[in-house]
Amino acid sequence: MSRQVDRSVNNGCLTIMNQNGGNKLPRFNSGWADETALDVDAVSAACPDCKILVVQATTASLTNLGTAVATAAKQPGVVAISNSYGGGDSADSTYGAYYNHPGIAVTASTGDNGYSGSSYPASSSYVTAVGGTSLVKNASTRGWGESAWSGSGSGCSSVNAALPAAANFGTGCGKRASADVAAVADPQTGLAVFAPSSSTTSSWAQYGGTSLSSPLIAAMYALSGNSGSSTALANSLPYTNSGTFNDVASGSTGTCSTSQWCLSATGWDGPTGVGTPNGVAGL
Repeated sequence: MSRQVDRSVNNGCLTIMNQNGGNKLPRFNSGWADETALDVDAVSAACPDCKILVVQATTASLTNLGTAVATAAKQPGVVAISNSYGGGDSADSTYGAYYNHPGIAVTASTGDNGYSGSSYPASSSYVTAVGGTSLVKNASTRGWGESAWSGSGSGCSSVNAALPAAANFGTGCGKRASADVAAVADPQTGLAVFAPSSSTTSSWAQYGGTSLSSPLIAAMYALSGNSGSSTALANSLPYTNSGTFNDVASGSTGTCSTSQWCLSATGWDGPTGVGTPNGVAGL
């Protein structure tokens, strides 16, 4: 069992608690510390005025991680929850209650291994599954060129229900398809993060992966304020408002039997979903 220490933080802008809402936090883990630093810096970059809550799970089991999500959802003022982790495709009948929070936007990374099948909780019918892009400055009207990042995860769940909102988007999946949306994830075009290099020191490094795109999308949901005004799940909004997204129409994440599962093209595709937000109105 992990040793827990009392090092809670609540300074008005950042609050840190354990998976049950208490102040005894798990032992320092460098990998999870880096993930947490990336999440916090990404949310702060996209939404500088957002108040940020970090809920630390005791271990990386889906039960403990899910408990942390449920605890976050109970905190006053929480409007979006980001999850930058994933495992194999799992059933909502077992874990879905942790992620089912109408009125709160719950996002999850689709993974960093390209087209390789669904990853949970991104394959949950209750979350917004977030893929990734490569974003490069150019001379276009928009000012940026964007393609699917080669590592962006995608796939079809074998156990969870398809999203009703995605019914007319030609996913080719009989059940839950991912991704729904995307944001920058390529480590070569990623985010500068001040992250721990040990339990006592930190340094700057450039980070990416869908562990970057998920908190970016969560922060944009928070900025929009749309998810809290509806009893519907927030993952329906990108499909309802797909015209407000940048359609990412190039890039590949591997080889697949159904082209849209791993090749970006006009319309919905697995690596980037309906695209990347053009502002926050569509979320």
